[in-house]
Amino acid sequence: MRFQPKYFVAAVAAALALVGTLSHAGQQGVTKDEIILGSIQDLSGPLAGFGKQARLGMMLAVDEINEQGGLNGRKLKLLVEDDGYDPKKSVLAAQKLVNQDKIFMMLGHIGTAQNMAAMPVQFEKNVINFFPITAAREMYEPFHRLKYSFAATYFDQMRIALPSLVKEKGVKKVCTIYQDDDFGLEVLRGAEAGLKTLNMEFTEKTSYKRGATDFSSQVSKLQSSGCEMVVLGTIIRETIGTIGTARKLGFSPIFLGSSASYTDLIHKIGGKAMDGLYATMTVQNPYLDEASQPIRFWANKYKTKFNEDPTVFSVYGYIIVNTFANAANKAGKNLTTDSFIKVMDTMTIEPDIFGAAKSTFSPTKRLGSDASRLSQIQDGKWVAVSGYVSAASVK
Repeated sequence: MRFQPKYFVAAVAAALALVGTLSHAGQQGVTKDEIILGSIQDLSGPLAGFGKQARLGMMLAVDEINEQGGLNGRKLKLLVEDDGYDPKKSVLAAQKLVNQDKIFMMLGHIGTAQNMAAMPVQFEKNVINFFPITAAREMYEPFHRLKYSFAATYFDQMRIALPSLVKEKGVKKVCTIYQDDDFGLEVLRGAEAGLKTLNMEFTEKTSYKRGATDFSSQVSKLQSSGCEMVVLGTIIRETIGTIGTARKLGFSPIFLGSSASYTDLIHKIGGKAMDGLYATMTVQNPYLDEASQPIRFWANKYKTKFNEDPTVFSVYGYIIVNTFANAANKAGKNLTTDSFIKVMDTMTIEPDIFGAAKSTFSPTKRLGSDASRLSQIQDGKWVAVSGYVSAASVK
């Protein structure tokens, strides 16, 4: 058969076009026109409120970035899987996103046990676990080049806040109720470390299984022990259920939760009974009538787009995507896992409109900030009652 130059040229052109649609320079999740990002949220389980809000915050950031032309000519594509807050489903979701959807990076996966279950799937394919929505130490320890975390740990939050509040209130008997999993144990251990600095121990400890809805036996146990303060290793409905049950029993200790219970859903769902609850926090809840004009503007923009009020978890999602975008943009046209890591390891993130503390990263430092502060529900709204305290400054 005679050689036909025009067919050869056409074949080469077609092959080049195909290459252009495949992963950029062999990098999974990066094509000529697109960066594919993945996230695993609880959209159907006990943290569905948090998961939905985080997803919407991420979507808002992705839409804004794409409207401005994307990153170095590439649009962002966000794929979100639901794990129902079940670690077994987290593994399946990670396998789909990593192996089937070929994501470049996992962003904002919610849950401690869920992240720990999914990370091995990601790391096998060189996929970074970026800013998971959990404050567990395992999100940056032990060190792994594919781990980046942004929130002061539950351990340090409790270690710092509890002794300070105990001294301020003159409390003699401290108790705890915690979720019987990796999350709850982190809160418990941090609180124990904090009490140790005061030469104190918990008067009573009680736990519940993930997904529990009845806390009457645990609350009765705490009440009979004469607890004056209760540390909550709880999230949304467990916080509301514990405090609501205590109010019904005429049990009125001081309640202290971690950043996992710092959400407007607590006072919106739990009502007046939630007034007085303390919780540690790292980012401010964005109320629509917030005194800060930039927060107020952002909150109303979110409300206009999604027809619901934003929360601190909306802010987490928004910040996570924008931090990723800043680093990916600096990595330039040749975006790879290695080029992204090189940029992230020199990043300094200044305090933003939401009041987050300054964050820094390095080749050996993968937790952006270890600072947290205390907030309290007063008249149905979270109010900051302390400044930021760095864990490194409290020995």
